[in-house]
Amino acid sequence: MKIEEIINNSSLKGADVFYNEEMSKHTSFKIGGSAECYIKVNKIEDLQEVLRISNENLIPLTVIGNGTNILVKDNGIKGIVAKINIKNIEIKDDNVVQASAGNSLAEIAQIVKQNDLTGFEELSGIPGTIGGAIRMNAGAHGKEIKDIILNATAIDYEGNIRKFTTEEMKFEYRNSIFSKEKYIILEVEMKLEKGNREEIQEKMRGFAEWRKERQPLEYPNAGSTFKRGEGFITAALIDQCGLKGHAVGGAQISNKHAGFIVNTGNAKAEDVLQLVEITKKEVKEKFGKEIQLEIEVIGE
Repeated sequence: MKIEEIINNSSLKGADVFYNEEMSKHTSFKIGGSAECYIKVNKIEDLQEVLRISNENLIPLTVIGNGTNILVKDNGIKGIVAKINIKNIEIKDDNVVQASAGNSLAEIAQIVKQNDLTGFEELSGIPGTIGGAIRMNAGAHGKEIKDIILNATAIDYEGNIRKFTTEEMKFEYRNSIFSKEKYIILEVEMKLEKGNREEIQEKMRGFAEWRKERQPLEYPNAGSTFKRGEGFITAALIDQCGLKGHAVGGAQISNKHAGFIVNTGNAKAEDVLQLVEITKKEVKEKFGKEIQLEIEVIGE
């Protein structure tokens, strides 16, 4: 039975389901082939149904957030792509913020500012959702998401829901239990502090200006392409290799920040991957250092 028939015979009928959907429309890189089936998941019950369908019919399942840290290959993605779009933000007692996985960091930043809560400003300009941010322990300006997280609720691919403490999430640099094991984050709780709204706004404005000045926001990209190295700054090594501006097809190492590969127009995933290999090779030959991708490559 085809995916479309299976979906039409499920409780997902009438939900946000699309077939042969171009993933370039759903990634910040604006790159990627089509997903066989793309589902915007707006509630937990729909996600549970997606998991059931995937398990019972042996259909591959790929879960994404806002598509800001991924590169989808040119031949697309087989099976189901589930975009987690579950959203809700609540301010609880003791300055605890509860947010659903599909809420963007920008949305959360505005809500906590309006409630005079500080501690989120450094993270306010990171693109993507809170679920994705926890999965990769996103960070900026000396702060990581792990610094403010109290707990997270997640579902495994069998449909079992459990709550994780900070310790159980096993946070590392750009890593967590959620990027190593098959869990989908549903909801998180964060601990912030009371602050002054004007000061919070000014800090957020300052970080936004810093990002605008130093990062290639004018071109589609997936954020920092490479991870920071052990004892070295990867972007600095790439720059010293003279690779700024180097291009393969429509993919280019940013002239503004060597740690970013950007899409200058109609780039293919293969362009990006070739440029990644060139960069890795040059850095290895010149400095003897192995550099690692921060973005996740998915698809075929």
